[in-house]
Amino acid sequence: QADRLAQFFVPTVVTVAVAAFVAWALWGPEPRFALALVSAVAVLIIACPCALGLATPMAVMVGTGRGAGVGVLVKDAEALELLERVDTVVVDKTGTLTEGRPSLTAAVPMEGTDEATLLSAAAGLERGSEHPLAAAIGAAAAERNLRVPPADGFEALVGKGVRGQVEGRRVVLGTPALLDAEGVSTRPLAREAEARQREGETVVFVALDGALAGLLAIADPIKPTTAAAIGQLRAEGLRLLMVTGDNQTTAEAVAARLGIDEVVAGVLPADKQRIVAERQAEGAVVAMAGDGINDAPALAEAAVGIAMGTGTDVAIESAGITLVRGDLQSIVQARRLSRATMRNIRQNLFLAFVYNAVGVPVAAGVLYPVIGLLISPIWASAAMTLSSLSVISNALRLRKVEL
Repeated sequence: QADRLAQFFVPTVVTVAVAAFVAWALWGPEPRFALALVSAVAVLIIACPCALGLATPMAVMVGTGRGAGVGVLVKDAEALELLERVDTVVVDKTGTLTEGRPSLTAAVPMEGTDEATLLSAAAGLERGSEHPLAAAIGAAAAERNLRVPPADGFEALVGKGVRGQVEGRRVVLGTPALLDAEGVSTRPLAREAEARQREGETVVFVALDGALAGLLAIADPIKPTTAAAIGQLRAEGLRLLMVTGDNQTTAEAVAARLGIDEVVAGVLPADKQRIVAERQAEGAVVAMAGDGINDAPALAEAAVGIAMGTGTDVAIESAGITLVRGDLQSIVQARRLSRATMRNIRQNLFLAFVYNAVGVPVAAGVLYPVIGLLISPIWASAAMTLSSLSVISNALRLRKVEL
C-alpha cells in the first residue's frame, strides 16, 4: 500500500515544489527569489515521506513483536499481511490436528502367525524408517520386550509402505495397494481393518514371505485444543480442507469428530503441493498448516505457510509463520494479529496522507493571500517530526492488542 502511494506521492510533491517556486518567483512580493526558495524548500521538507515510509514497517515490527509474545513467530512480513485475506486453510492431519505421537492399539495376526512374530518382524523392518508410525511399532515391540532383528535390503515406498528382509524372511508392510502389488490379498482382514479405520485408527498390513501375516492398528490422539480451534476458524467463515496420506475411512472419521467438511485422503507428499496450487488457481487465498518434511513443498506453495513449532526444521524453514506451541488455536491468534496490524497500517497511511494533504498546500503558500501566512522550513521540519511521531505512537498501540 505504501509502495503504491509512493508512486504518485513523490512526483506530485516535486511538481508542487517547482510550481510554488515558479509562482512566487513570478507573482510573489519582494524579495521574490528568497520567498520562492523558502516556499519550495518548505514544501519538500514538510512532505518528506518519513511518516509514509514508517507507516508499514513500524506496524509490522511492533505486530511481529506482539505475535512473538504469544508464540506466533513471523518470519515473513508479507505472510502477516496476507493472513487477514486468507479464505481457505489446508491442514495436514498427523502432527497438526493430532499429537503426532502415534501408538499401537492392536496387533491382529492371521491364523498360523502369533502376535510376537508379527510385531517383531514389523519392528525389525521399520528400524530403517523415520516415519512416526515406525516409531509407534518400535515402541510397542520394546514394551513387550520382543527381540527386534535388523533388516536387510530396506526399501521405503513413499506413501505406500516399506519392504525388505528380516532374518531371511521377505517382509512387506504398508497399504493394501502395496500388498496387492506384491501379490498378497488383504481381504481376509478387510472387515477388521474397516472397523478400526471407522474409529480413526490407521491400519497397516504385514506380509511375510508372500502371505498375509496380519495387521497393525495405530492411533494418534487428537490434540485437546484442535476441536475448539477448528470451530473458531469455521466461525470466521474459513473453508477447511484436511489432507492426509491416511485411508479415506480413517480420515473421514477424524474429520467428522472435528467438524471438517472437506477431506482429501491417500495423498502422496507431492499431492499436497498440487492441492494447494489448484485451490489458489481457483482464486482462493490459501494458508497451509503442517509440520512434516513432506509438508514443506505445500507450505512454500501456499500464500501463507504455517508450520507447527513442534514439527521438523524443514517445515519451519519453508513457512512464513511458525506456531511455537504447535497449536491450531494460534492460527486464530495469528489472524487477529494480522487484522490488527493491517488496520494499524491503514490508520498510519491515513495520518500520513492527511498531514501531507494539509501541510503541503500551506507550505506552498496558499494561505498567504488570505491571512499572510507563509511557514518557514524550520516550522516545516517541526511539523514533519510531529507527523512521524504520530505514526510511531499509533503503531506502538499494537503492543497491547488483544489476541
